Amino acid sequence: LRLRMWDFAQCDPKRCTGARLAKRGKLQRMPLKQPFRGIVLSPRGEVSVSPADAMILEQSGMSLIDCSWARLDEIPFRQMQSGHHRLLPFLVAANTVNYGRPSKLSCAEAGAATLYICGRKEAAKSLLKEFSWGDEFLKLNGELLELYSSCDTADDVVTRQNEWLEKNE
Repeated sequence: LRLRMWDFAQCDPKRCTGARLAKRGKLQRMPLKQPFRGIVLSPRGEVSVSPADAMILEQSGMSLIDCSWARLDEIPFRQMQSGHHRLLPFLVAANTVNYGRPSKLSCAEAGAATLYICGRKEAAKSLLKEFSWGDEFLKLNGELLELYSSCDTADDVVTRQNEWLEKNE
């Protein structure tokens, strides 16, 4: 399974989950202009990650964009046109920087969520075990991850997400 990352070096190196995963050989950094045909987790995506993406994940892998949420406007998204840009459905962060914040996931959380939703639960757990809060992410989001991974399409994921949010407001 090819796991890649565009690293914009905006994060605190001591807290950067992408850097830790790269250092431990769980993913590889790649240059900005390197073509990539897999899933790209991006706030510029227009389609949610879903189990329908499993084939793309298996064949071409996944790339993360390692940047600061506070500095998104500095990211040259136009140079990342290759690949299948995807958004994540509603999930809650468990990392130490954004604990409890909806949709403010670290690279590790975003990557693990994508793997989980696409049916690669053991690979997701393998990424998360690198962090003391990894199990907490699964506890906080277990119901949602199971819900999303039981869907067929991106539209199903969004529908289920909205139903869950309405029920739990």
